[in-house]
Amino acid sequence: MELYLIRHGIAQESTKEIKDEKRILTEQGIKRAQKVAQRFKDLDLSFDLIATSPLVRAQQTAEILISTGLSSQLEQCSDLAFNGRIEVWIKKWLIPRNFSPSTRLALVGHEPCLSNWAEILIWGEAKDSLVLKKAGTIGIEIPETGSIVGCGKMFWLTPPRYFI
Repeated sequence: MELYLIRHGIAQESTKEIKDEKRILTEQGIKRAQKVAQRFKDLDLSFDLIATSPLVRAQQTAEILISTGLSSQLEQCSDLAFNGRIEVWIKKWLIPRNFSPSTRLALVGHEPCLSNWAEILIWGEAKDSLVLKKAGTIGIEIPETGSIVGCGKMFWLTPPRYFI
């Protein structure tokens, strides 16, 4: 299975008036997310499912991916919010779905969660070595059988400037 971890685009700054979970993408964030989505499409990349954090900026980014035709399936996943734990996500979300080995999943979320998740999948622990820029992508091949943690193979680490 291929897992694509995609950080949301550039969003409004947090203020007293704007709660963090309500922050929306800026105009630049929308344009950058659209360019990333178009680049995926140009590369003939599509996803069987796009799962997104419930926070508005992640949902907006996921909707841009959907509107570009990269998937027809969008689902909200609370584990992709800031305090989501990959162990819980694997046990309660991923394993019960029994995806085929050819499945491509996109997860749209936040930092440092996504890079920590990538490190756990690849090395078995978070090392704070990977950094995922806004609208950046990490691609990880997940093994078909056995343990998922510590057995993934990273095949893609792309900053958004690659897409611009």
